[in-house]
Amino acid sequence: MKAALVGTDGTLLHEARRATGRERGADAVVETILAFAADLRAHGEEHLGESAVAAGVAVPGIVDAEKGVAVYAANLGWRDVPLRTLLAERLGSIPVALGHDVRTGGLAEGRIGAGRGADRFLFVPLGTGIAGAIGIAGTIEAGAHGYAGEIGHIVVRPDGPDCGCGQRGCLETLASAAAVTRAWAAASGDPGADAADCAKAVESGDPAAVRVWQDAVDALAAGLVTALTLLDPATLIIGGGLAEAGETLFTPLRAAVEERVTFQKLPHIVPAALGDTAGCLGAGLLAWDLLSTEVSA
Repeated sequence: MKAALVGTDGTLLHEARRATGRERGADAVVETILAFAADLRAHGEEHLGESAVAAGVAVPGIVDAEKGVAVYAANLGWRDVPLRTLLAERLGSIPVALGHDVRTGGLAEGRIGAGRGADRFLFVPLGTGIAGAIGIAGTIEAGAHGYAGEIGHIVVRPDGPDCGCGQRGCLETLASAAAVTRAWAAASGDPGADAADCAKAVESGDPAAVRVWQDAVDALAAGLVTALTLLDPATLIIGGGLAEAGETLFTPLRAAVEERVTFQKLPHIVPAALGDTAGCLGAGLLAWDLLSTEVSA
């Protein structure tokens, strides 16, 4: 878990990290979150001279932001956790905002990161899976049921690998960092090889690595063109582990997207700017938004 005290201008005033302790069960994870938040608030009082005035928390899985409930997270083993209420009680009844981790990271990238100034953007982190956050006029569109942005489950190759969602050939089975790791481990014969190793081999001109990499880039471009056809973003922000390859990813990706578009307008395709602090900053923005809403009301 990553946490921070965030100033009014988005400055990270203090950062901290802790293990989730998920091996101890869902209840222990929740208690760790609550204790972490309380300790962070105490740090502000002791070292910064004032207490936090609102809190934001971003969690994975299915989130009901309006009700403040963490509905389901397979990796954390929880269901229907009233996280907003629990945090408010632990923190002395200050306002608390709850958000989805990818959408919250996207909020930060859009407002103060790589998408700053773009009225419409799409944030796509390429990690173990592939997710998306749709930015519209400074907010993130969650959809009618909280499922908007699940670009990783666009089917790009109907005869492709089975996906955990029940479909075949989903984008994340072909172009996530995990997918590249699997493909390169098989192609190289090294079970310990990962996506970063594949990127290095591409840079050194290894033909097998180039094939694996280009397969992933082609699949990613197909998914992104579907997304930009539907959403018409001004900026397309690519983050996550795979984006750390820099121009080894972005140069062929821009070319692959450009050759697929016909009538669509090409967005600016840029790397994410905030790294793994995006979630903390986004949670801080959610908290500040609560306060500005209260003031305007």
